[in-house]
Amino acid sequence: MSVTAIHQTLCQQFADLLSYPDSTTRETAAACAALLRELRSEVDEHLTAFVNFLEAQDAARLEEIFTATFDLQPACHPYVGYQLCGESQQRTMFLIKLQQLYNQHDFAAGSELPDHLSTMLRFIGTVTDRSCRQELISDGLLPALEKLLQGLDTTGEHPYVKLLRALQRFLAETVDTGTGLSVEPRPKEYCS
Repeated sequence: MSVTAIHQTLCQQFADLLSYPDSTTRETAAACAALLRELRSEVDEHLTAFVNFLEAQDAARLEEIFTATFDLQPACHPYVGYQLCGESQQRTMFLIKLQQLYNQHDFAAGSELPDHLSTMLRFIGTVTDRSCRQELISDGLLPALEKLLQGLDTTGEHPYVKLLRALQRFLAETVDTGTGLSVEPRPKEYCS
């Protein structure tokens, strides 16, 4: 499997893990952790902790924690544009630009808004244009993940902190190794 194919598979798996939990969530988390272990990624320790959390929860409790985390806390809404721009005209422009980008690459966003974290990860998991992937990661996903993590109680043992940290490190490693340059995450002028 090529590096790009592995990256795309991991993006798809992280997208599934950041969607509402279902009967495949535990299996997806284990597969994602195994693939990261195979890559000898530093991300593995965070994802392994998340896998252990999943194993200890029944389905109803997992759904409850997911909803309380991402649906009931405005600081943790999993929408990249919301995290970067808030509820503003700039977010609307961001959504329009994302939808245009999706259309350009024949990607269907599904029932979620185009800036949903899972939707953007699924898109990155399908697009082959390296510069497009890198720009979305460094200018959108990484800054949004940082804000999401600030919205969660990172001092405690919140289980989704581990998943978000794993994703953040994976994407940062991807940007670092994908271009040969160390890129600092920065929000583009989407929200200025």
